[in-house]
Amino acid sequence: MAQGKWILTSKETSDRLSDKGVVSFTARVEGRTADIELDPNVTYQTILGFGGAFTEASAYTLSRMSQEKRAEAIRSYFDASEGLGYTIGRVHIHSCDFALENYTYVEDFDSELSTFDISRDHRWVLPLIKDAVKVKGGDITMLASPWSPPAWMKTNGEMNHGGQLKAEYRDVWARYYTKFIEAYRNAGVPIWGITIQNEPDAVQTWDSCIYSAEEECDFIKNHLGPVMHEAGMQDVNILIWDHNRDIIVDRASVVLSDPEAAKYVWGTGFHWYVSEEFENVGKVHDMFPDKHLLFTEGCQEGGVKLGEWFTGERYGRNIIGDLNNWTEGYLDWNIVLDETGGPNHVNNLCDAPIIADTTTDTLHYNSSYYYIGHFSKYIVPGAVRIGLTSAVDGVLATAFRNPDGSIAAVLMNESDEARQAAIGLGEQITEAVLPPHSIATILIHS
Repeated sequence: MAQGKWILTSKETSDRLSDKGVVSFTARVEGRTADIELDPNVTYQTILGFGGAFTEASAYTLSRMSQEKRAEAIRSYFDASEGLGYTIGRVHIHSCDFALENYTYVEDFDSELSTFDISRDHRWVLPLIKDAVKVKGGDITMLASPWSPPAWMKTNGEMNHGGQLKAEYRDVWARYYTKFIEAYRNAGVPIWGITIQNEPDAVQTWDSCIYSAEEECDFIKNHLGPVMHEAGMQDVNILIWDHNRDIIVDRASVVLSDPEAAKYVWGTGFHWYVSEEFENVGKVHDMFPDKHLLFTEGCQEGGVKLGEWFTGERYGRNIIGDLNNWTEGYLDWNIVLDETGGPNHVNNLCDAPIIADTTTDTLHYNSSYYYIGHFSKYIVPGAVRIGLTSAVDGVLATAFRNPDGSIAAVLMNESDEARQAAIGLGEQITEAVLPPHSIATILIHS
């Protein structure tokens, strides 16, 4: 008979990724149905991994902590046993809102890119990535995204407040990506993939740049794709969109329906702001099943929310909703922020799973940290989503089979009442109780 390990995080208790002991399956009495049925014979997408962003804000904040606390934060994310087992990461190509200021890697009007220099990243960002790699024990699958081209390449003459890439700089900007990829590779950090533009449909008070779907399609097809191939970087994956779910279908359709653009595209990246229309993510898969889906950013806006539970539930609800719609990995935004929810050069303060108080040298672990861990610790790269049907009102669920054959099922109860469920696996069954406002992972070994 199969046995499962029950891992629980619950609001009204001290349980935080707590091992609650063995769950034993018994033979199913003939004719008995389960509330939640697991079917390993039905399979869906394969998981790339879970992780977060190495922003300048995160790296700078950790540089202000004691060495002990900085090391603890890195272990808490990237150690497979002590931490969350993160395996993927995101980095911004020069500045974003969670940088200390606007900056680029070249001098103004250097169309040859001869002054390209990432020395600023060697101060905080690259040391953090390299220390995370050491703790993980191997390369981190890294995604890189630009927030804005340099001001002189843009129609509005500044990095902030939107604007567009000038037509005459499209090839120069495309070569900028290859310069970045090469520089990071030379620094010992290979780049797995890039997105075209962070949030191309939003004029922000911080670093931003607008592309229509047609402009994004043209840039990939006629500039970025060919330039990267000419540079021998066809192994670096290109992701489109990198913005919200609400119009993901329309935006992805324009690019992926164009075969000359689509041939360069690995898949579609998306964020969680504005809507929780998870079905839109699934629609993109249904329309373009040979392309991939990756969640590239999400965070709780509006500054630090120490001790709040709804932030963790937001993560859990979104991760389950997206995984059940063919998403292959999940990237949180800043891995760490300071006590203000920054630093951020336009005061766009947010929350993070770990808040580092630089005044007291204290790390605060938010509910979001534990909720993410119910997925990242137990659903490992190479895991395949399996069939799951649920008849339990108020319980969200997803399940994966790991490469070692174990099954990780994640169940979440957002309600004020406990929920009881019978869980079926083939001819076996077990009972589980989910406390109010809780999330649990059952790790099942046959």
